[in-house]
Amino acid sequence: MEPGTDRRAPAQTYPDRPDWHVCHKTIYQALYAPTTLIDHRPAVVGERTRIGDREGDLIVGRGNRSAIATLVDRASRYLHLVHLPLNHGAEAVRDGLISLLGGIPEAGRLTLTWDQGSEMALHNQIAPLLREGVFFAHPGSPWQRGTNENTNGLLRQYFPKRTDLSVHTPADLQAVEERLNHRPRKILRWQTPAEVFNLALTSCTQSPLRRSRGSASGRILTSPRDDHEAAPTGDPHR
Repeated sequence: MEPGTDRRAPAQTYPDRPDWHVCHKTIYQALYAPTTLIDHRPAVVGERTRIGDREGDLIVGRGNRSAIATLVDRASRYLHLVHLPLNHGAEAVRDGLISLLGGIPEAGRLTLTWDQGSEMALHNQIAPLLREGVFFAHPGSPWQRGTNENTNGLLRQYFPKRTDLSVHTPADLQAVEERLNHRPRKILRWQTPAEVFNLALTSCTQSPLRRSRGSASGRILTSPRDDHEAAPTGDPHR
């Protein structure tokens, strides 16, 4: 709060304007209705047996002035980056996510799980692009988006903290996407995220696929996670 700002509750400051008596809790509840919390996310998302369930967040640059939105598919670990060089407010994030999601086939966009940052205040305008909607992790619970948190750690090798992220071009972001999406992963039984995601996407149905091409049982399988994917308590399979 800036110097000189009145710290009293709206009802005390403006007793004759009841229409202004809105507290922070009311605003918070308006932005993040209980029905959008992770508790209401379809249980199948936790099984990682299909593509299209993403976790997202922002990585922010020096002085909180630039950002990159990161979205990671929970099953395949396929990564998308959204360029936000000058503004990462709710409208810019909405526009960036709508542009990104609009370019992904419907079978590959089912849910999105985000933290409770104000940049997702317009989530209701993003939700129509996702078959099952947008969901929010509980405050202070990064493990509920563990795949995204881990991926953001990897991304800091390319986009260090306390640097100006606006200097990176969309082509720079695409190069990082390509590098990580084509890196074999132990968690994927040494297939790449691109291989796993594209195999599932080109399937005729959205029934879960085995990562072993010769199998017919239909489940996406992962191997025990490697050292770079150690998950915190609460999400042992991120």
